[in-house]
Amino acid sequence: MKICQKCGSAVDDGLKFCTNCGTALPQAAAAAPPPVPSAPVPPPVAAPPASQPASAPMPQPVQQPAPMPQPAVDGNVRLCPDGKYRWIYELNMWKNTSILRVLFKIFGGIVLVMWGINVIICLVDGDWDAFWSFSKAMLIVLGVLLVLTLVSYAILALIYGGKYIVLFEMNERGVLHRQLKSQVKKSQAIGWLSVLSGIASGNPGTIGIGITAATHTETYSGFQSVRSVKPFRKRNLIKVNELLFKNQVYVMDKDFDFVYDYIRSRCPRVK
Repeated sequence: MKICQKCGSAVDDGLKFCTNCGTALPQAAAAAPPPVPSAPVPPPVAAPPASQPASAPMPQPVQQPAPMPQPAVDGNVRLCPDGKYRWIYELNMWKNTSILRVLFKIFGGIVLVMWGINVIICLVDGDWDAFWSFSKAMLIVLGVLLVLTLVSYAILALIYGGKYIVLFEMNERGVLHRQLKSQVKKSQAIGWLSVLSGIASGNPGTIGIGITAATHTETYSGFQSVRSVKPFRKRNLIKVNELLFKNQVYVMDKDFDFVYDYIRSRCPRVK
């Protein structure tokens, strides 16, 4: 039952207006439907840590070969279109004694070999008197040869005008020492005079040296056969030595390091 708020009459629950005075009756709020139990929400599952991608190996820097030194811009060495380095060197024969030293070694070596042979013979025979006599004779011969070498060198320097001019060619395989044509003829003439002098004196060493001087106008050293490379900076000289053969390479101060490093780095037998 409902009670009318205006007239106080009792009214059935289903009526919306009072039957006595017609006043609208307040309606009860519709009962809310019972809550539908919701499905339990599972607790959030922690996402597995994202797998770290395998770190790619860092690229290793490519080791570049050390750059070879380049010839000096204001030097004499020039790279030609055929891939060869070329330069001309004028050796002052009065100031640079490299050629004179070679001559001393040649004649001194001849005397030393002859003396050594005599020592062996004397040791076998036990003849010490002959040994001392021959040794004194060899000393005299050595002295005479040294004096003749000095005189011959002075004459040679005068003929050459005090300059020994040579052309050098160098590439990956070797280095060539070539006497220029203007001096080759002079060298050949002097060489053949030495041959004639050796024949007249009966000295086979002089004959051999003369033939070499007359016919040998260029010297080549293949880097594969080189055993040692020795620099002599004060004489502008690089000695390129094989087992039984030596080549003398002359180069100006500005190009000395370049030529020396170039030759040495291409000789596999040189340590």
